[in-house]
Amino acid sequence: MLAHFFSAVTAFIAEHPHLAYAAVLLLALSESIPIIGVFVPGTAAILAVSALVPSGIVKLWPMLGAAAAGAIIGDGLSFWVGHRYHREILERWPLNRHPDLISRSEAFFARHGDKSVFIARFTPGVRAFVPLIAGMLRMSVRRFYAANILSALVWAPSHILPAVFVGAAFSMFGAAAKPLAILVFLIVIVVWVAIRLVRLALRHGPPLASRVSERVRAHMAGSNSRWGRFVIDLLDPVRPDARIVALLALLLIGSAWLFFGILEDVVSGDPLVRADTAIYQALQDLRTGPGDALMLVVTELGDTAVVLAVTTTVLLWLAWKRNWRTATYWLVAIAGASSLNTIIKVALHRARPNELFYTGWGAFSFPSGHSTVNLVLYGFLAFLIGRELRPALRLPAAFIALSLALPIAFSRLYLGAHWFSDVIGGLAFGTAWLATLAFFYLRKQTMPVGAVGLTLVAGLTLGLAGSLNVYRHHGLDMQRYARKTEAATMTADAWRSGGWQRLPAQRIDLTGEIEEPLTVQWAGDLPSIERQLLARGWRQSASWLSPAAFGWLTANAAPADLPAAARLASGRLPALTLLDVDTAAPDRSRLVLRLWPTDIQLVSATQMPVWIGSVVEERLGRHLSLFTSVSTSSSMNVGRDALAKEFPEGKLVAGSDNNEAHTNWDGQVLLLQVPQ
Repeated sequence: MLAHFFSAVTAFIAEHPHLAYAAVLLLALSESIPIIGVFVPGTAAILAVSALVPSGIVKLWPMLGAAAAGAIIGDGLSFWVGHRYHREILERWPLNRHPDLISRSEAFFARHGDKSVFIARFTPGVRAFVPLIAGMLRMSVRRFYAANILSALVWAPSHILPAVFVGAAFSMFGAAAKPLAILVFLIVIVVWVAIRLVRLALRHGPPLASRVSERVRAHMAGSNSRWGRFVIDLLDPVRPDARIVALLALLLIGSAWLFFGILEDVVSGDPLVRADTAIYQALQDLRTGPGDALMLVVTELGDTAVVLAVTTTVLLWLAWKRNWRTATYWLVAIAGASSLNTIIKVALHRARPNELFYTGWGAFSFPSGHSTVNLVLYGFLAFLIGRELRPALRLPAAFIALSLALPIAFSRLYLGAHWFSDVIGGLAFGTAWLATLAFFYLRKQTMPVGAVGLTLVAGLTLGLAGSLNVYRHHGLDMQRYARKTEAATMTADAWRSGGWQRLPAQRIDLTGEIEEPLTVQWAGDLPSIERQLLARGWRQSASWLSPAAFGWLTANAAPADLPAAARLASGRLPALTLLDVDTAAPDRSRLVLRLWPTDIQLVSATQMPVWIGSVVEERLGRHLSLFTSVSTSSSMNVGRDALAKEFPEGKLVAGSDNNEAHTNWDGQVLLLQVPQ
């Protein structure tokens, strides 16, 4: 799915490189605009496009020119607004909603003076506000543009050239370069989202937690029970750690709610469980040799041997410090997380996606042990260390913990060792357990743990134990976790006589929702059925990256000219999408055929792949002569019957209970086969 989308995007950029340069200019410009520059990931998008330079899709010098020009124009525009409207612009929406960013920018400008325009270009947060502040404070136009242009000429190559080198490095992997690049991109996105969530939690969590704790204290004020007194004392606002305790309580409630929600879905088989298969298939399609090697290194850093080594080293350090209370909590944190995780696994008996080498209790899937234990391990370690660091260093400590735990969790998904719900459930359970321990740990004063020394000892142990574990097991793990590519086989006669029912009866999208019935199965190569249908008047669907997509913004485009939505079936994009205009309503209706790959091959004189598909009737709406919308007809038989007329040699078959799954479907499936 992702590889297909990436291929479509790169093909579009190759056909329209001038649009890529224009996009880079606008993205660089947007990063210099207050508010917009804080939230638009312009740098990330510029880096992604720059990585295409070694392939020749875009050129280096136009990229550098576009990025530098956008940066200069953006800062210049921000400077002009400040010079023109002075401080009154700060009282207007949306700037008046972010007084903290404005205060930081003013302090930054006061500290660095005219140099701040140059320095701010490379400083997140204040970057978009300093040119505005410079204009408000009447900085000399000549000095401003000297710093503006010089910083842009340094900023553009400092961002683009590293991405070019990364793109050149990926190109050495040949056919595996594209899936590997997408894999790295996904990991970066996961970590970036986690960091953003942590920042939002730290910014908005404490005030929210304070309000919640005040209400809880007010509710418990009339209680004389031991539990009530305990809660009142714990949430006492005069305590130095009252805000942290309230935040931990909020985190505990949220993560526990998430875990039990996922657990309910796993037990009852709700949409999340159906989404597991789609996400699993989408990630398995990305697997390559280099990607497997990379993800195995990550997952091996989270193996039991490494966890035990880090746990033991930290425990010995705390014992050497004679910090027995912290040592006890540390042991309970890791051992408790592992034990409770195993108990839940044994109770549920959920099977893993693949039959790997796991035996005994380890053969069960929910929740992911790697995700749970490593989050608790590095999360609690960051908690202990962060308590002795100054506030400015606590957030980086949390980010380091996340950058270790989250890639390990993601590697379990990529390697097919766990379902998506296993990993998310493990992370939620680990967070709840971590918050619970931290909640009670803060009740009493404890001895210092020696943050600097503990960091060095834990980091050194992770490096040594992790390297040794990778060295000892990597070769064997490459065989154990190798992707199983063998397709199931059956004879053509077995397929026609009932084997077709082994394939899905309805499409499941990426969220796990059950969609339209899959009323067509084709045995043979795709070009064969495509040639036959094109010869009978069907048309290929236009690309969403082509000018034809703008037809949806008009009310007069022909139905066959408008691109069809690329719907997912169990995580896979359709391999073929064809359109046919409804002769009864040529301006208002069309038929859309989509075919998806399966893992079944028919054995005859030659092996033939089997494809599953749907034929739906889409009705177009013309609204106010301004745009076109589409809706799918509720009848699932019309499109299939129309296709059956195109192939009189096809066979309509009916399952025993398929018609119960969809009220507007008679349960019949059209079987088509390439002529032998």
